[in-house]
Amino acid sequence: MKKLTDMSDKEYAAYVKQISPKSPLGKDCIWAFVVGGLICVLGQALKNLYLFWGLGDKPASTAVSVSLIFLSALATGLNVYDDLARYAGAGTLVPITGFANSVVSPAMEFRAEGVVTGMAAKMFVIAGPVLVFGIFASALYGLIYWIWTVWFL
Repeated sequence: MKKLTDMSDKEYAAYVKQISPKSPLGKDCIWAFVVGGLICVLGQALKNLYLFWGLGDKPASTAVSVSLIFLSALATGLNVYDDLARYAGAGTLVPITGFANSVVSPAMEFRAEGVVTGMAAKMFVIAGPVLVFGIFASALYGLIYWIWTVWFL
């Protein structure tokens, strides 16, 4: 067998494909669907609870978002969220809980470097681009919507 440094790009790609474990796509999709669905069920149960306690619809929805973010951050801090994400994949990444996890994980990882230069600086390493592109996309879509309503309706 050739050394890795002596392989061509095609040979290296074939080698990586050969030694890489096969992904059980069907099982992964089912786990993502089930866990993502359970997170949504939890959100709906929390909303029903908040409505039962007398909150209006909009305040209850806000309380659900805050609760899910808190629970996700807590699970990340207790090293439970990563274990769940290992099995659920995108089921934990797509809901708002995944966003909270993407903020808390780097903050925990770099807290030893200090509050400002470690935790605060690294907190948005993963979530920062999501925020930037999300805000840009919403502004762009808002502009398109405004142009459409003013000029065409």
